[in-house]
Amino acid sequence: MDSVITAAARGLAHGDPLGALNLIALRDDPPALALRGIAMAQLGDLDRAKLLLRRAARGFGPKEALARARCIVAEAEIALVSRDLDGSAKALEASRTTLERHGDRVNAAHARHLAIRRFILIGCIDEAEKLLAGFDPAPLPPALRAAHELAIGGIALRRLRTERAREALAEAARAAQQAGIASLVAEVEKAAEMLTTPAARLIARGTEKSLLLADVEALLASKALVIDACRHAISMAGDTISLETRPVLFALARTLAEAFPGDASREALLTRAFRARHADDSHRARLRVEIGRLRKVLADIAEIEATSNGFALKPRRGRDVAVLAPPSDEAHATVLALLGDGEAWSSSALALALGVNQRTVQRALDDLLAASKVQPIGHGRARRWMAPPLPGFPTSLLLTAALPAG
Repeated sequence: MDSVITAAARGLAHGDPLGALNLIALRDDPPALALRGIAMAQLGDLDRAKLLLRRAARGFGPKEALARARCIVAEAEIALVSRDLDGSAKALEASRTTLERHGDRVNAAHARHLAIRRFILIGCIDEAEKLLAGFDPAPLPPALRAAHELAIGGIALRRLRTERAREALAEAARAAQQAGIASLVAEVEKAAEMLTTPAARLIARGTEKSLLLADVEALLASKALVIDACRHAISMAGDTISLETRPVLFALARTLAEAFPGDASREALLTRAFRARHADDSHRARLRVEIGRLRKVLADIAEIEATSNGFALKPRRGRDVAVLAPPSDEAHATVLALLGDGEAWSSSALALALGVNQRTVQRALDDLLAASKVQPIGHGRARRWMAPPLPGFPTSLLLTAALPAG
């Protein structure tokens, strides 16, 4: 590698894309194309960056597998930033293996962290933890140590381990300051804001109050019976019953919990669970069936008693009942939570991250567009969706890993 390429690469590593371009802007050899692609990515022109990196990868000969692997890793980073999450993870993994085989530990570590960040975004926290397990970031430069701690913090936030998240983000802040890259410092600061931003509402005995993530962690670890409307689950003393695929039962459980210690009327239950404006005998019969199913689900932790007015929730051993709700009852809150990171998402990436089909996401986006809460960019397959960050919607709570079945 010649001295000009070395100097440009050094400039990019320190967050100076304009300085790097001044050195290589007129060169079309593969190494220069690769560095120009990275520079354009740092400047925000992601489409141009991808084209340059692909030209560079094609330009490297069959004996230059290491250089091609670096191009693939750079393109994978662009895909992550542009939220193209359904790309090939196998290509990134193969490139990481190539980099490790050739002794390029720094770029191999970068590839590893890109894969971890993708897993975190789509909720595959177990896979992210496997990639992190046993990995020593000590020999890495400060920027990659910051990325490593950001990954640890992101997993801890998703797992609701707030103290661990706070420690990791503090380490990430120190490493980012040492690296001297302003965008990295800003990314760490934004992640740390999740610890001090209201993450949910506590609804109990007719009152509401905002909770931080640490408060949510404490609530879920308590002895209270918690109806978790952020993740559509029922939790008690660390044990969780997921009702993600049973929305009617969850709606009934939430209505009963909000009425606790009193009872919920049949009309309220029918309206919440079935959206029945004018209930008839068929609705009332279905209500009895669904209440019976909910009794079976809650058999070990609570009873549901019939009253003259409706039904009442009676936790075993006199436990208290609380509802953990999103910061507001905004429709399509999880879609808004993802878009709240300020990046442009495709509908397919949103569907992958939320674990739903793309048509469901598109209907939600259409509703949000009609309400002027999202903004489309581009057309056809290139269309992306954005929204300004929403106060009170940290994705660490609304967009968690899959819960274990009860």
